Amino acid sequence: MANSPTPDSLKSAQTVQNITYIRQMLGELRTVADNENADMLCYLIEMAYLEAGDVLAGHRPLRIVKG
Repeated sequence: MANSPTPDSLKSAQTVQNITYIRQMLGELRTVADNENADMLCYLIEMAYLEAGDVLAGHRPLRIVKG
């Protein structure tokens, strides 16, 4: 179960930059996968892209802690 997002979820400007970069690269990879008609890859990459956006928006934590 995911922890509730907190303002400290994105601990540093470097973290924000890294997640933003990951999201941008996922967008590019999705385009490549789409050009190759790789439907499952498109789906999985899109899910990761959305997850990165949720993390940046504070809707999801960076980590999921089980306990």
